[in-house]
Amino acid sequence: MNDLNGTTLFAHLSQIEDPRIERTRQHKLIDILVIAVCGTICGAEGFNEIEEFGEAKEEWLKQFLELPNGRPSHDTFRRVFRLLKPEKFQAVFLRWVESVATTTKGKIVNVDGKRLRGTKNQEKQNQALCLVSAWAQENRMVLEQVKCEEKSNEITAIPELLRLLERAGCIVTIDAMGCQKDIVKQIVEQKADYLISLKGNQGNLHKAIKDKFTEAEKSEFQEIKYDYYETLEQGHGRIETRRCWVTEEIAWLVQKEDWPGLKSIVMVESQREVIGKPMTIERRYFISSLAADAKQSLQAVRGHWAIENSLHWVLEIAFREDDCRIRAENSAENMAILRHISLNLLKQEKSYKRGIKTKRLKSGWDEAYLSKVLNI
Repeated sequence: MNDLNGTTLFAHLSQIEDPRIERTRQHKLIDILVIAVCGTICGAEGFNEIEEFGEAKEEWLKQFLELPNGRPSHDTFRRVFRLLKPEKFQAVFLRWVESVATTTKGKIVNVDGKRLRGTKNQEKQNQALCLVSAWAQENRMVLEQVKCEEKSNEITAIPELLRLLERAGCIVTIDAMGCQKDIVKQIVEQKADYLISLKGNQGNLHKAIKDKFTEAEKSEFQEIKYDYYETLEQGHGRIETRRCWVTEEIAWLVQKEDWPGLKSIVMVESQREVIGKPMTIERRYFISSLAADAKQSLQAVRGHWAIENSLHWVLEIAFREDDCRIRAENSAENMAILRHISLNLLKQEKSYKRGIKTKRLKSGWDEAYLSKVLNI
């Protein structure tokens, strides 16, 4: 078994400053953090379960942890994660991700927010914790997360998230909430591209682009230069056809100067046929700094859906994130970082071709496999 040196996650965790008063430290901070990561990977969803994991795996953990006073109690885990500054934990998480993730240049980075429903405190009238995350589609990793301030929303958190990423050359996708001029300006200034959804919050722009594509459709797109791409997927009694039209002919668009880097407008049509149900067709519209490449644009649009399926849905189903009632002080945000670390590690381990829930179970059953997930 290797030690904790080198570029492993544990080496990065060892850089975190201990928030406890020195005389109260019976257990090393690195031991506490490593056990918490391992326990979360293996299915622990709270401090009591992390303690139980530490007790069950104490002999295995002693192969690379000192554990001078045995394994920590659930009260110790609870106290540490309440005191630990999330920004410090998050900074280490980001450095670790940057050390293991391949470049995102030309790749799709999806930005989206999620509320952790279990963190809402009715008695104190506190809102549920909202986190905005960046998901690297090709790397299948959480790159970063930022907390939305109380009584705020994703619009204020997205710029902070983008500043932390500093990944020039990637394609940033954001839903309609992030369709803001300042956010677009920031993406361009950071030398990245964007593809952003349009809805009612940019009513005039949405209507103008929708009307333009409707007009072009009437002439079967004979009067406009455009690029087109289509995909067809079928199975389990379902047929889904996705069509994408992109054009750089936007000289007519009155608002074009308000959106830095705007080069093209996009329409995506999703046609869904399910046996026994009426066919549904949905159209969505986007602004983009990309050239008129319909295949690339459709991949970026579909890539944004990946953050729902590959991140948010997995956190809800495999990690039961919305059922977690841990909310005191910093603990909710720190637990969210723990889940992101665990998800990244499980996603990066590709030798075992199963879902995340099964991988978590196998990690708990098989110490050799857990070591592989941890890369130690």
